[in-house]
Amino acid sequence: MTHNILVVDDEPKLCDLLASALGQNGISVFTAGNGLHALKVLESEDIDLLISDWRMPGMDGPQLLAEVKTRYPQLPVIVMTAYSTVKNAVESMRNGAFDYIAKPFDIDELDITVSKALQFRDILKDNQRMRAELDEHQQIDSLIGDSPSFRSVLQAVDSVRESAATVLLSGESGTGKEMVARAIHKHGNRADKPFVAVNCAAIPEGLLESEMFGHRKGAFTGAVADRIGRFQQADKGTLFLDEIGEMPLALQAKILRALQERVIEPVGDTKERKVDVRVIAATNKDLLQAVANKEFREDLYYRLNVFPIPLPALRERVEDIAPLARHFAHTLGAAAGKRISGFSAQALQAMTRYSWPGNIRELQNCVERATIVASANIIEEHDLPAYLFAAQASDSSGPLSEINGVPADLDAALAEVEKAYILAALQQSNGVQAAAAQLIGISERSFWYRLKKLGIHVDKIVR
Repeated sequence: MTHNILVVDDEPKLCDLLASALGQNGISVFTAGNGLHALKVLESEDIDLLISDWRMPGMDGPQLLAEVKTRYPQLPVIVMTAYSTVKNAVESMRNGAFDYIAKPFDIDELDITVSKALQFRDILKDNQRMRAELDEHQQIDSLIGDSPSFRSVLQAVDSVRESAATVLLSGESGTGKEMVARAIHKHGNRADKPFVAVNCAAIPEGLLESEMFGHRKGAFTGAVADRIGRFQQADKGTLFLDEIGEMPLALQAKILRALQERVIEPVGDTKERKVDVRVIAATNKDLLQAVANKEFREDLYYRLNVFPIPLPALRERVEDIAPLARHFAHTLGAAAGKRISGFSAQALQAMTRYSWPGNIRELQNCVERATIVASANIIEEHDLPAYLFAAQASDSSGPLSEINGVPADLDAALAEVEKAYILAALQQSNGVQAAAAQLIGISERSFWYRLKKLGIHVDKIVR
């Protein structure tokens, strides 16, 4: 196996000596004269081991070590220090260095230390690869279903996977948009390249541009070194922009330019950088309505909507609930140390009657809870959370009495339906009102109004 080593020292002769001593047996040696230069090399090269001097002008060894541990936590670092400063070596080990070598060093001892560090790196890479393969395998396996509406999704994935076209996934929260995005990447011609996911709603607006495009040192307070953004991290691979509808208008223009020109400009830099990225975006909003409301750029919408794939809500693919539930029970049961073989007929019937406002994510959480409380290898009706039955009961009792199939009190009937949905969303979100509002597609203000109108006290809800 070939390896790349980066040697960092402000003495060119020492760099040349180490390059000569280490540059054999499939090892390529890169050199840098200071910490800032080293970070640039790390951005452009796949480095397996960093060997750094302790004292250097500008960014010294301790500062470089701290920055590397933040950006590349699994990259082993060997620190070079003088015999008289063993204290520095101890400090470096405490701060995450793999090992240290003392100057002047013995070449044989250096070879042994480097060999151990590279073996450690190989083990980490193998573990990363196996975990990634397992995660992707589970993600692909979760694309389960044979309903007509979901078959159209699978056909669309198969049609677009080898293409470089931008894909727009739309659907309610929890319908599996990221899993579909990963399936497109995994089965396409970029499968061996990075898949980088960004939740546009989870990053503060002030940091989103830096997160997307990177920044130069000193571009703003806290920018202590250059940093690459998500577009560069995903170069040659796939960038998944989740909740694209929440992106601020000011940033939408720069995203549009990145898609059109295939170039990005880090914050605080005037130099453009080319990127080759396949973009998959996802939203649970009506982007055309957002365009009409001037909340989303029309030109960006059409740039993203090259290949749209709408994802059906789980209530629109009821026949897929049982196979999805069995899949989750098998995988989650194994993780919990239980062998769950399936569901009783009554349990499956209860699950298919429920409307699942949180979609596949809610179903997975429901099954996970059921596998924990189940006392047998079959999940029974009483193992399921109570809110499934509260919602169903409200559909068939109380104020919903009917005269010849028509509700006797329409306002009361609608209030009961509304209450059932809100209670189900609160159960799913563990009482977090903002999350519950998102599950049923209304604003937080509207959600709070409905809680007050319906007399629902969140602290009294049984979880």
